[in-house]
Amino acid sequence: MAALTTLGIIHTAISLVAVGSGIVSLARTGNITWKNGVGKTYIVTTILTCLTGFGIYQHGGFGKPHILGIITLVVIAIAYAGDRQNLGRASKYVAAIGYSMTFFFHFIPAVTETTTRLPVSAPLAAGPDDPLVQKLVGICFLLFLIGTTLQVIKLRSKSGAGGGVAA
Repeated sequence: MAALTTLGIIHTAISLVAVGSGIVSLARTGNITWKNGVGKTYIVTTILTCLTGFGIYQHGGFGKPHILGIITLVVIAIAYAGDRQNLGRASKYVAAIGYSMTFFFHFIPAVTETTTRLPVSAPLAAGPDDPLVQKLVGICFLLFLIGTTLQVIKLRSKSGAGGGVAA
């Protein structure tokens, strides 16, 4: 097992803040949004996680982690446009689903790195293609689908009742 570099430690710390603030935001309001402090913390630290990640993914050049980082940044930009109501009637849905998708994206490397590094003496998984990693990421994806479905239902019920978009 390779030890974490200084950048790797910083990256991990930032990502833990992102995941923690994402959990708090989802628990408090049922969504992540730029419209409150905890949501802003999530979005900024997720961006920083992506940017610091580009410097630590050194497994033979450009690869899947880089692609995930780029996709995450693109999805954040689209979700932010939705958060700013720049996408018409779909804005609130684009924001909710987009930010939730980036939250799910955090768990792909988290599951992979954790299971392939811990316990130190005998990691749970041999690599990212290990069946255990694939199953755990699949469970995270299922939770993402359930969560976003609940968010869409909540948004639709608020819109149908004339309540507008929840911040």
